[in-house]
Order: sequence, then structure tokens, then C-alpha cells
Amino acid sequence: MTNGNTERYGSDLMAELIANLDVPFIALNPGASFRGLHDSLINHPHRDMPELITCTHEEISVDIAHGYAKATGKVMAAAIHNVVGLQHATMAIYDAWCDRVPVLLFGGTGPMPVEKRRPGSDWLHTALVQGNLVRDFVKWDDQPASVQSLSDSIYRAHRLAVTEPAGPVYVCFDAMLQEAPIEQEELDSCPALVNPPSPDAYSPGTPPGPSPAVTARLVEALESAQWPVIIADYTARSDIAFHALAQLAEQWAIPVIDQGSRFNMATDHPMNLSGANFDVLEKADVVLALDMKDLYGSLSRIERTIRTTEPVLKPTARVFSVSLMDYTTRAWSADFQRLYPTEMNVLADTQILLPVLLDALSKRQRPASVEARREEVTGWHNCLRVEWKETAIKKRSETPIATAVMADELWMLLQDEEFVLANGNLRGWVQKIFTMSSPRQYLGSSGGGGLGYGIGATIGACLAHRETDRIVVDIQSDGDLLFTPGGLWTLAHHKLPALIVMFNNRSYYNSEEHQINIARHRGRDVGRTAIGTTIVDPAVDFAAMAESMGVAGIGPIERVEDIAPALKKALAIVKSERRSVLVDVVTQVK
Repeated sequence: MTNGNTERYGSDLMAELIANLDVPFIALNPGASFRGLHDSLINHPHRDMPELITCTHEEISVDIAHGYAKATGKVMAAAIHNVVGLQHATMAIYDAWCDRVPVLLFGGTGPMPVEKRRPGSDWLHTALVQGNLVRDFVKWDDQPASVQSLSDSIYRAHRLAVTEPAGPVYVCFDAMLQEAPIEQEELDSCPALVNPPSPDAYSPGTPPGPSPAVTARLVEALESAQWPVIIADYTARSDIAFHALAQLAEQWAIPVIDQGSRFNMATDHPMNLSGANFDVLEKADVVLALDMKDLYGSLSRIERTIRTTEPVLKPTARVFSVSLMDYTTRAWSADFQRLYPTEMNVLADTQILLPVLLDALSKRQRPASVEARREEVTGWHNCLRVEWKETAIKKRSETPIATAVMADELWMLLQDEEFVLANGNLRGWVQKIFTMSSPRQYLGSSGGGGLGYGIGATIGACLAHRETDRIVVDIQSDGDLLFTPGGLWTLAHHKLPALIVMFNNRSYYNSEEHQINIARHRGRDVGRTAIGTTIVDPAVDFAAMAESMGVAGIGPIERVEDIAPALKKALAIVKSERRSVLVDVVTQVK
């Protein structure tokens, strides 16, 4: 240490154990409850520590870790200040829980001994037990009571976070445990406090695969099917599963519907019929559902206003579900969705099951119907892509700018670039217009539907690709950014380049559409549904907001002919100056 003090503090050990996990970054909004840990992370006497990413809000901190995990398949951490910071972070934690993403959350509380608490804030910001606040939407939480408990707590948290189904975990450190020196007698009696153990001996368990009987049943179903369909949601959280799914669909000519919680299939794969979901499913005699959280919703037509559903599949269709979702079902939140009847519910990791299934099918003779189906599906796929492109062209004359046109303009800019889409999809038009073919090229949505996610997830993707020339793109909805605008400052402060293109419809349109439907259903004035749902009078100047935080701002863009020059200018700045640029494009509501 710079002052020559050789004492070893509890927080020094905490920091070393976290560093042992190869956690590259810790995102945080600073707080006194973890001041000891903060000091150890920036002033540790002999260890390199994770880089600290400074944030203006705890929701952003957690969203950064969320986005980083989806971009890399690896875990990072967020530090959260006592009770108040944890309450700020809850929406982002819930998003990570619903999205089955590993995030390490480290908090502070106390001091627990009352004689050590300062009057006022120390009392306001101490809880018993602090983890109770998030226990219903984390995989595990702990508040270790001694320095000898720390390795067990931190290493267990990591192991549980990354074990599938993955999820956030929370470990809370007593302020006194952080700040008190470790007594020499305890150091002498417990060598692990001086040389902490490696986490290698506490690695995650091996993921489960299918039994031979299950594999045989799936082979029989796919082999005998005339129109099998694969519907996938969280499958491509593993690169292995991404490639195996593509091979299975190609070899057996099985149409695939990508539900989009992960980027499960290349948009130009000839078996990808996403976007024609119900038409495809109506023909199905076998459905293989992979990592589906909401199988019922995906196989049902929904009348949103009167809240009714009707089935899409034929009554004779056979449905097989493969996932690990049942292992994370909790009572508090109904994120587990409605049950759907299946012929078989297989508890297996698709990164194990899909290669096993491929291998088993490779030993079977493909029936003649496979090639006929391949021709039909490929033709259908090609027609869809042409139809969607023609729609984008036809809509160029519309005002405000159509989402299909915006997707087409953005694709023309990016088609020769290496890029990752960290957030946003223009209500599905990105998948219809873009050609994306690499694992993790699109990172999906928030998981829990919480606003404020986009900019933090984009920062996480920027950190993941900081040492590359890959362009990180954020199609950023206006209402979402207004929850967490401070993320723009974090991008500028840490010199992270991102191309942020606003999907600025000047509305919380999901809510506005609900109000329109309810008013129509009740025979009331649809003209008043903008009250309480639109973001106008005044319209937000997002370009000026970006400039105020150190991000280059362009716009607002309100004419189609102005989109391409603005996007080209923005991309040139991102590439040449390695800084973030926000382009504000005013669009139709959907």
C-alpha cells in the first residue's frame, strides 16, 4: 500500500477471491457500504484487480453485467450500495433472472454491530437480512459472517450463477468485515486467509444430457414426421447449441422458428421461417421445443384486449419440450408461464442434447420426404425475405419514418461491417431485413420487460468487444433510454464506441396501444389515448442530451433521405474517433 501499511483487511481477501474468478470488470455506483472493498479493488498491495466501470445508477451497473454475459458467455460483477442501491437495482436483477443470465452481485451493509454504526445513514441503510429484498429473483444469496466464510460464499455464488439455468446471485458483505484488519493470530492459524484457494476445485457441475431412451424417442418422432418444426428461444446461450441447431435443421430439412430471447439461427439460413410462425406451426405434426420459457404463448393465438387464447397446432400434433427451465421455477413471480401439454418434457441442456441427437440421426436413413420438404421450406424462406425487402421499399414514402425503412437503411450501412446488435430489433424488422449469421450477433431483449435495459446492455457489449474492431449497435427506444440516460455518460467516460440509433416514436407505445384497444372495445374516445402515454410537448432532444454527456449527437432525423447521410457520418466517427454516437431518428409508432 502507498502508506507502507502492511495490515491485511477483510476486503483485501474479498477482492482477491473475486479476482481469482477472472472477473474482468465490476460495474458500480459508489457507496460507503462497500468502501472497504472499493479501496481493495483500487489499492490492493500486490494483485491486479478487475477494472471498475463507473455508473450513474445501479440499474445500469447490473444491465452492463447482463449485456456482457450475453455477449461473451462469461460472467462479470456489479457492486451495489446497501439497501438503497439494491432497491435501485431490483428491476435489472429481475431482468437478469427472467433472462437466465449469470451476474455476480456484491453488496455492503451494516456495520452489523450496533456500536459501530454511525447515527443516521448507517441505520437507515442496514437490513436484516439484506438479501431478503431480492431472494425471490436470484438463484442464491448470502451474507458471510467471518473472513473464513468468504471463499465458500464467493466461490459458491460463482458456481451457482454459471450453472445452467444460469442466473444472478447476491453476496452481501458486512462493512465491519470489510474494514477490520484480519488478526495475525487468525492469519497464522488459517493459511487460506493469506493464500486463498483456487476456484478450480469448485467449478460448476457438468450439464445434463438425454438418456438413450429419450434420444431414441426424439429420433423416432423426427424421422417419422412429415412436417416437423423446431421452435427455439434460449438455445443459443451456448455457441455449441447454435451450430448444432443449424446442422440439425439443415440435414433433416426442419423449419425453425426463432423466438428471439437469444440469437438462435442465422437469418439467412434456408430453414429459418421465423416471421411466419403460425402458418408454419399449423402444418406441424411434430414440434421440438428447445429452451422455451413460454411454450403456451408461442403455440397460441392471443386476443390481447379480451385476454383469450386459442391453440395453433392440430390436435394430433406431437410436442416434445427440452429445457432446464423447471429447475428455476419460483413461487413469487409467474415468469415460468402457463403449462403446455407435451408428449415428453426432457430436462436436459440443449448444448448436450443437440449434438447427441445429431449423432443418432446421422446413423439413420433419411426418408425421401426430407428433400421434398427442403425444397418447400427453402422456397418459403426465400419468398419471405423478398416480400419483407419489398415492403421496406414501398414504405419509403411514408411519414414518419417506417420501422421497416429504418431497418433497411441501417442494414445498408452495416452490411459490409463486422457488428453485434446489443439491443433492439425494430419490432422484428431487423431479423427480416438484416443478414446475421454468427453466434451472439444479436443479444436479445431484457428478459423481464423492464425499461432502462438497453443502454446498460450496450455498454456490456462494448466491454466484451473493446479489444476488437466490431461495431456495437444499439437500436435504442426512447422511453427505455429515459429511464437510464446516465449510461451515455458511462460510454463517454470509459471511451467505449457504440453506434446508438434511436427508435424514437415519442410514445410508450405498448401502453398507448393497450389504451387504444380498450377504448375501442368499450366504445370510447380513441383520440384521448395519447394522454399519459406519449412523450411529446416537449419532444425530447436526444442528440442534445447525448452531447451533454460526452456522446456525439446527430438529429433529430425526420426524413427518409436524411437517414443514410446521418448514419454514415455517425459510423465514421465511431470508427475513426472510437467514441459513441447517438443518431436520433423519429419513427412511426411501430
